[in-house]
Amino acid sequence: MYDVAIIGAGPAGIFSALELTKLKPDWKIAVFEKGPKIDKRKCPAREGHKCPPCKTCNLLCGWGGAGAFSDGKLTLASEVGGNLIEYMNRSALQDLISYTDNIYLDYGATNKVHGNDSEAVSEISRRAKLAELKLIHSPIRHMGSDKSQGVLKNMYDALKDKVEVHSSDQAYSLIIEGDEVKGFTTKSGKTVNARYVIVAPGREGADWLTGEFKKFGVGLENNAVDIGVRVELPASIMEELTSKLYEVKLLYNAPTFGDDVRTFCMNPNGEVVCENYAGITTVNGHSYAEKKTEYTNFALLVSKKFTEPFKEPIAYGQHIARLANMLAGGVLVQRFGDLMTGRRSTPAKIADGTVVPTLKHAVPGDLSLVLPHRHLTSIVEMIQALDKIAPGVASRYTLLYGVEVKFYSARVKLSNELETEGVKNLFAIGDGAGVTRGLIQASASGVHAARVISSR
Repeated sequence: MYDVAIIGAGPAGIFSALELTKLKPDWKIAVFEKGPKIDKRKCPAREGHKCPPCKTCNLLCGWGGAGAFSDGKLTLASEVGGNLIEYMNRSALQDLISYTDNIYLDYGATNKVHGNDSEAVSEISRRAKLAELKLIHSPIRHMGSDKSQGVLKNMYDALKDKVEVHSSDQAYSLIIEGDEVKGFTTKSGKTVNARYVIVAPGREGADWLTGEFKKFGVGLENNAVDIGVRVELPASIMEELTSKLYEVKLLYNAPTFGDDVRTFCMNPNGEVVCENYAGITTVNGHSYAEKKTEYTNFALLVSKKFTEPFKEPIAYGQHIARLANMLAGGVLVQRFGDLMTGRRSTPAKIADGTVVPTLKHAVPGDLSLVLPHRHLTSIVEMIQALDKIAPGVASRYTLLYGVEVKFYSARVKLSNELETEGVKNLFAIGDGAGVTRGLIQASASGVHAARVISSR
C-alpha cells in the first residue's frame, strides 16, 4: 500500500513527488510512467531519420514527459500557460509560480530571464495593437531542449532513492470503490493500492484520462482543441521581436469567422520536429541553448471549443491530423505563396525558396486538402496581421507545416484543491487533465496537489 501513487512522470507528476518527499519524507510514494527513463529515451527523428512512428513516442513519453524534449520555456506570469487562476487567487498563483521557478533553478535551470525590458514590451504592444493583435506578455526563462534534459535528470537523481519509479509501466484502469479511489491497475498486470492517486498523464494521455473518468462518472466538460500549423521563416524576420521578448505571444480575433488564433511555442534559431500521438504524426518545434539554425519557427493555433451535443474534441483533432498523414505519410509542408494561389507545393518549389526545411522528411503538399476552410482562413488572416509588425512573415517562401494539434483532456471538474468532484482522494493535474498548458503551471499544479494531500 502506497501513501501516494502518481500516474505520469511529466512536470506535474515530478513536482508532486518533489514536494511530497519534502513535506512527507516518511511516506511511501510511487511514480508510474508509460515511457522509459530519461537516459533511455531515444528518438530516430531527432537523429535525422523519418518518424517510424513508434508504439510509444519517446519524444512525448518517459521521465520528464513531453517537457524533456521541449524547448524548455518557463513562462513566469500567471496569465500564461494554463487555468490555475480558476483554482486560486492571482497573488497565490504568482507566489506558487515563483516557488516552482526556484525549484527549477535549484536543479540547474539557467539564470537568464527574457522579456524584462518594459520599454521594449510597451513598444511591441503598441505596434501589435495597430495590427489588431494583442500581446500577452510574460517574462520567460529559457533552458533550451538540451539544458531541459539535464535539469530533469538532476530531478530524477534526487528522487530515485526517495520514491519508487516504475518506468515503462503504463496505468491501465483506475480502481474506484463507492466514492473513493483505491488505486489502479497497470498494463503489466500490477495492482497498485494507494491512499491517494494523482493522475498526471500529460497531453499524450489525455484521451485515456477522459475515457477513465467517463467510465467512473467523474465530472467532465468539453475543453478546447487547438489545431493549426507550424510556421518556419528566416530568423532575421522575427529577430527584432525575439531579441527583446524571446517568445512573442500574440492573440488575434480573425475577422471572417471570429475565431481566436494565437502564436505558440516560438523557437528562435530552432528546428521543426515531428511527434507521435497514438500512431498519429504531428508537428512541433524545438530550440536549443547551444545548437542554432538560421530559422525561427512557431505555431499558429486556432482554438475551438465545441458546444453540446458534440463531446469528442480529441477525436476531431486526431481526424484532421490523420488526413495530413494520409496525404503525406507524415507531416505535410507548403509554401505560403502556394497556399495563397491554390497550388500544392512540390519539392522543386520548396528548393527554389529562401527557407530550407529543418524537418527534412516533411512532404510538400496542399494544406487546403487537410485543414477545414474555417481554420485555414483564420490562419491566413493571422499571418497577414503578423506581417504588419514583422514584415516578411507573409512572404511567399514562408513554410507552413501541418498539422500541429494540442490535445487536452475534457476539462475535469475539480475542487480548488484539484481533487475530482465525486471521487475522494483522486487528484487530476497538468496538461493532460485540461488544467494547464505549459511547463511552469503544470509543475505548479503538482506542487499544489502535493501540499493539499500532505495537509490531510
